Amino acid sequence: MKYKIEYFALLREQRGLSEETLESEATTPSELYHHLKEEHDFSLEKKSLKVAVNEDFADWDAEIKDGDVIVFIPPVAGG
Repeated sequence: MKYKIEYFALLREQRGLSEETLESEATTPSELYHHLKEEHDFSLEKKSLKVAVNEDFADWDAEIKDGDVIVFIPPVAGG
């Protein structure tokens, strides 16, 4: 299946991209992030992130489908 992945903040810096489309056998955001974390050596653990699927916050175990847009949202600091 193909997914569009969007990266923000630290994940964008570590990946060197703001978005990409990739093929994966992952069927949940949890599986997909696990694969990406290993492949790109992301420093953030899943527990410190939120995930959105097609612009809606989602559970890590939600089913994802071909063509979905997945966003992993790191903690935000501001002032």
